[in-house]
Amino acid sequence: MSTKDTVLAVLMEDGQALSGERLARRLGVSRNSIWKAIEQLRQEGYQIEAVTNRGYRLVASPDRVSQPEIQRYLRAGVIGARMELHERLDSTNTRAKALAATGAPHGYLVIAESQSGGRGRFGRQFFSPEHSGVYMTYVLRPDLPAQQAVTITSMAAVAVARAIEAVADVDVKIKWVNDLYIDDRKVCGILCEASMDFESGQLEYAVLGIGINVAKMEFPEELRDIATSIGNACGREISRSRLIAEISNQLEALYGQLESREFMAESRARSNVIGRDVLVLRGEERFVARALDIDDQGRLVIRTESGVSRVGSGEISIKFRKE
Repeated sequence: MSTKDTVLAVLMEDGQALSGERLARRLGVSRNSIWKAIEQLRQEGYQIEAVTNRGYRLVASPDRVSQPEIQRYLRAGVIGARMELHERLDSTNTRAKALAATGAPHGYLVIAESQSGGRGRFGRQFFSPEHSGVYMTYVLRPDLPAQQAVTITSMAAVAVARAIEAVADVDVKIKWVNDLYIDDRKVCGILCEASMDFESGQLEYAVLGIGINVAKMEFPEELRDIATSIGNACGREISRSRLIAEISNQLEALYGQLESREFMAESRARSNVIGRDVLVLRGEERFVARALDIDDQGRLVIRTESGVSRVGSGEISIKFRKE
């Protein structure tokens, strides 16, 4: 971590006033470095008061994503333990894929305050306003056959739903396979991309991208009826750093179930698709189907005039009839 982040971590941990001299000795840097770090934190919106004869004390924090604040809520584990934060990226998935290809470890996390090229399945753009959402991607290295990669998305959807409910008084549903909904409006999109070892047929790595609307916000006119944010839904501000940490905690808890797929029961229970008529999109083809179930491979079981079939997320996408 930088000196600024280390100073913030110490002030958060101690919760009391610490002199510049004491901070400098503790961190092994000069008092001038401490002063510069304090000024940087103030410029970022942290309220730090200088108490006469006592030192610096953290009074309040802005809702900025920071490594010390994430680590404050992070439980022991590998997923999310190592990370990098960016003010702006084209896409966290693009950055994570480059890192994965050069050996980034399992659980490594890339976070951005905003994205200029955020996207979802089939190249759809994802709304990524600055300092308003969570935009991040994990590097994962599961021991799975490539054809089972979709179960990573199903696992992630359950983990993110649990995390959102842990920090806000809302009820989160999953729209097969990668969207999370609150009050019939989309709040989160998940995009999992994978690289395969062609000789073994196993996954070499997967990058798990997660985009969540968090802060209270006004949406563009074309999204107002179909999108929401956690803040809009629960009526209060949510700490994005705490949410990121909780997602990492929940992913850590569920990751060991990738082989057994125990999380699929919860995925089905949270589904807002099962039992509904949906519009199925397959290339240029459009048809209405009844969503009957989601199987343990993450495939959607549908019924049409032709009978019952199972379809994978790589083959089709779906829309609710009103969309």
